[in-house]
Amino acid sequence: MQHFNVLTRRSFLGRSLKTSMAVALSTLVDIPFVMKRALAEGSIGLNGKKVLFIWLRGANDSLNSVIPIQDPAYGTSRPTLAIPKDAGINYATANLPADFPVNLTSTAGTYSYLNGIRLGNGFAALHPSLKFLAPVYNAGDLALIHRVAYAAQSRSHFDSQRYWENGNPNNNLSQDGIFYRTILESGLANSAPLTGISIQSSLPLILRGSDAAMTNLTDPTRYDLLGIPNDANGNAKAANFLTAAGAYGFPPKKSRELLQLQYANMNRTLTVFSGIDFTEAGNTYRDPVVGGVPTDNDTDWSTANQNEGYYLFPTTNVKNGGWRRPDGTNQANKYVVDPAHQSFFSNLKAAALILNHTSAIIAGTELGGFDTHKGQGGTTGNNANTHPQLNKTIGWAMYALKQYFTRYGAPGAWDNLVVVTLSEFGRTTIENSDLGTDHAEAGVMFVAGGAVRGYNKGNPSGVFNCGTADPIAWVPGSSGSMFGVGGRYLRRTTDYRSVLGEIIRDHLGATQPQLNRIIPGYANAGEKLLAGGTSSIDGTQIRGEVNFL
Repeated sequence: MQHFNVLTRRSFLGRSLKTSMAVALSTLVDIPFVMKRALAEGSIGLNGKKVLFIWLRGANDSLNSVIPIQDPAYGTSRPTLAIPKDAGINYATANLPADFPVNLTSTAGTYSYLNGIRLGNGFAALHPSLKFLAPVYNAGDLALIHRVAYAAQSRSHFDSQRYWENGNPNNNLSQDGIFYRTILESGLANSAPLTGISIQSSLPLILRGSDAAMTNLTDPTRYDLLGIPNDANGNAKAANFLTAAGAYGFPPKKSRELLQLQYANMNRTLTVFSGIDFTEAGNTYRDPVVGGVPTDNDTDWSTANQNEGYYLFPTTNVKNGGWRRPDGTNQANKYVVDPAHQSFFSNLKAAALILNHTSAIIAGTELGGFDTHKGQGGTTGNNANTHPQLNKTIGWAMYALKQYFTRYGAPGAWDNLVVVTLSEFGRTTIENSDLGTDHAEAGVMFVAGGAVRGYNKGNPSGVFNCGTADPIAWVPGSSGSMFGVGGRYLRRTTDYRSVLGEIIRDHLGATQPQLNRIIPGYANAGEKLLAGGTSSIDGTQIRGEVNFL
């Protein structure tokens, strides 16, 4: 019988695109898997460096996260949402650590601070609900990179998320993700048991591709990687049968070797995961600071809990700040985060455990709710999807990861990790009539880790692109930077790919030629992703890489 290979229009376009980007990775399946690591450039996966990404889905309002509080147009543009200055703080004082509010009383509640927390560049401030970032910032382990977007910005959630993940803005045909291509370039895909993993409802595009299988778990305590539900009786018989079936021979056929190897890798991953306690009972990770950052000198917590601090991953009401009183009641005003975000911390905990206890290179999860068109909230918010409550979750996540990897990780684990947030675009400078904000352009990226060049670690303030002394200065006023696009959108000065590019090359260990393949825009001189200049796409002056590592 004669066999025909049918080349559809879709497959033709997909193959053509990969060839044009110099990432025709499908050809690598002709190379024995044991040879791929030897042939790979760079040190991705060999130097112990790792990345944890957090997707802020829905478009975070960067102007109410990292606030241009010295820009007079900020307050006038947001009469309801603007965060006020603290009358006792001189925001123009430069090169000093963030003012962390500590003079709170137990009756006022942990989150009663209502003013912008001054940052060290004389211009910017943090939203008060981001106060848990202050210790990370003061340690020099945080970079706040503002005015991040891409040329010809889309204001569609669906499209812009795709472009952030595939690394090809305005290209809907590119079906491979940036971190997928990173792992494929390492030479470890399909030969190491675990390289890239996400803990969320489905595998995101950023880790998706056609020539290697990344792992996605929705609940690591409920299913093993064979898809077999775990129950009280166990499923050893079924699992053993499927494992044995994988050992049978097969006739040579296209992709069979790849599929069998992927199955073997998945089985090895099961073995690795069997040594990790993902259960709620295993969530014993605590802040090494007695009382912890959220405390306001209420001493019964440390007395009743063996002088241990707060739980780093608030996955239940009891662990959400730890404020279980001797009478058995919780105090909701002491919760570290809104209880609706406890499931996010279950996912974040799983991602952290995997990076800490396996050879995985990249792991991540997502936090939704940032599409704040209505009732966004200014200094405070009364439900989980108001912006202040979302900010709290970002702040505590960064603080918790620093404390977890410092206390429970291997020596140097925090130095070997970069945590980065992604969000598809920012939101309008002027608040809308529903007391919210609409889709816009440039936003902010939070980057944390021991190797980050933050405050007094190679950078005077750790704040990039939100100051009048930046290489591309923030211009205050009603015709300034906040109105640079269409008279209502914050204009970009840094491409998000330049931020991810620094992480992939300078942290994970890719070579520049590898980076040019992982993010094709680096090979296009007109995009100015490396050294900056005037973009050939839209004529905007951009900074290029900001050197935060």
